[in-house]
Amino acid sequence: MGIFDKKITEPKSRLTQIKPLDYPSKVILVWGEAISGKREYLDILLKSEYKELGLFVHAMHNQDEARTWLMKNGFPHLLAMLNAIERKKDAILWLKAHKFTTLYHMAMCADGDKGSFAWLISNEKKDMAMIAKKIEFVKNYIEEGNNDIHSISI
Repeated sequence: MGIFDKKITEPKSRLTQIKPLDYPSKVILVWGEAISGKREYLDILLKSEYKELGLFVHAMHNQDEARTWLMKNGFPHLLAMLNAIERKKDAILWLKAHKFTTLYHMAMCADGDKGSFAWLISNEKKDMAMIAKKIEFVKNYIEEGNNDIHSISI
């Protein structure tokens, strides 16, 4: 049973309520710059009311503490998107089952799916398409480093 199999949208004493993702355009632009590796923008997010977006960037780089924070603080849908980008089937199914359509298409787009990119553009989600493409670039860069036979992995 995967981490995203449980239905967590109903409030229960031990489960955290899922928080909405509704950000001003300027915040989306800052998030994109943070994803692209600009530390000053990451710091801005981490010190702001949009801390989850900064922690998403850390989680993208496999920082377990950031992934745990997202899960415990009402942002399992952001974590599910990251796991879907990593082709984890339970996360993909969870996003679909809980009707996180935009996050699903962002994940697929960040994994190179052209149909999802087209869906984001045609559904007036150009800012999310931009974020997905930035994630794809970073994901591919990380994968290239992990697959480089000239680097030592300890």
